[in-house]
Amino acid sequence: MLKKRLIATLLARHGRIVQSIRFAHTNVIGNAITAVDFFNTWAVDEIVLLDVSRDQEFREPFGQIVRDLSERCFVPLTVGGWISRPEHVRTFLQLGADKVVINTEAYRQEELVATCARTFGSQCIVVSMDVRRDQEGRYEVIVDRGRQPTGLDPLSWARIVEERGAGEIYLTSIDQDGSRQGFDLELTRRVAEGVGVPVIASGGVGNWQHLVDGITRGGAAAVSAANIFHFTEHSTKKAKEYMVQQQVEMRETVFFKNLTQRKPKYEVQYRV
Repeated sequence: MLKKRLIATLLARHGRIVQSIRFAHTNVIGNAITAVDFFNTWAVDEIVLLDVSRDQEFREPFGQIVRDLSERCFVPLTVGGWISRPEHVRTFLQLGADKVVINTEAYRQEELVATCARTFGSQCIVVSMDVRRDQEGRYEVIVDRGRQPTGLDPLSWARIVEERGAGEIYLTSIDQDGSRQGFDLELTRRVAEGVGVPVIASGGVGNWQHLVDGITRGGAAAVSAANIFHFTEHSTKKAKEYMVQQQVEMRETVFFKNLTQRKPKYEVQYRV
């Protein structure tokens, strides 16, 4: 039986880590390198780094951040944001990412996921799905950073991208994002039970029990959170210890020794 995973997600806007509430960026937390250093030692299983900048001006410096992080990150690193061509996937993998997240362009370019999966392997292609309820309460896939409705049902879309070669699905409820009320378990369960690839639940974690619920009630293979991890000492380790206490099969929760220097300096300039 595969162990369940706890994933820390970092949202980078022009190089600075930010918090998000329903996809609106709120507090600036700090820099990604410091965050990764802590998560490395606090027993997290994976790290997802997403460029959520509203434009592509910071694209090149973001690549430098990925390179810097990959040199000090010793858990799998998944990277996403503004990926529209196989060359972008290749670049991030060459910079040290283990997996790459595709979202909007998976919808706009019918062949993109299939081409990337054939070229690089499904194991490194994650399709991100952002979902919101419409006025009648129906789920709908939204792209372009929560701005463009697609009319797509999330389960139908998940099956399509799975067929095209996606290795995992990163599923975020926009309504729950930043709410601290827990994952949308109905949405998570519906998608997780309807596809054969792992589903990562995202959006809404306010306490450790929400992480357990995402797996035991939502059926997710992995659970991800962002905001909650930023202000709690040993946060990901405590979260995993709680999940193990609740009988969730997890990897060891021991501290890891980080040999890299603390308080590193960026080589790139940032704009908030």
